[in-house]
Amino acid sequence: MITQIVKFEIKPEHIETFKAALIIDKQGADNEQGCFELRLFQDKNQAGVFFAYERFKDQAALAAHAEQPYVNTVLAMLETAAKCAPQVMVLNDTTPTPLHESNSKVVQDDDDVFSVFFIFDIKPEYRQQLLECFNSHVSATRLEQGNLVFDLYTVAGQENKFVVYEHWRKESDLWDIHFNQAYAVETAKLLNEAVVGDLKQYMSFVEEC
Repeated sequence: MITQIVKFEIKPEHIETFKAALIIDKQGADNEQGCFELRLFQDKNQAGVFFAYERFKDQAALAAHAEQPYVNTVLAMLETAAKCAPQVMVLNDTTPTPLHESNSKVVQDDDDVFSVFFIFDIKPEYRQQLLECFNSHVSATRLEQGNLVFDLYTVAGQENKFVVYEHWRKESDLWDIHFNQAYAVETAKLLNEAVVGDLKQYMSFVEEC
């Protein structure tokens, strides 16, 4: 399976038309046999920033997706709409691996889902220590009642870049409950030492398109 995140940065005057094209792309991908999942998100604080979270069966399925007319429409729009080239991050699973279809948690009617992409660079000497820390952190976080998804990835070809992909039933489940857990406090302490620069610069709070 191929899992990737694609980040787009779009000029203000093209945001709505580009968003509409992305949604058509997603609708088409939903009918592709080799596409397991394609979800689109828009940054709440930067309207021109979009993320596509994608899972494909294999390279052939990804190549077939790239040939579809709705994908070509998006790519053509990027020539004038994008501030810069899209950032494609191919993701490697870590331990514990993502749950995906085996995740028993589902969104309830009264959930106000709060989603985050935390994509950050680390100092190389902390890599193994962070992986070991997150091993227990991920397992404990998934047991929290307010958590829906919590996955950790590394990025292919960028061994010092990490991705945390997370969904919560509501925003307070993250800030008021999760971050007050003892294991979250310990992880935060380590991250403050290990991450290059300010943690906040790497956090994107998003809503699904």
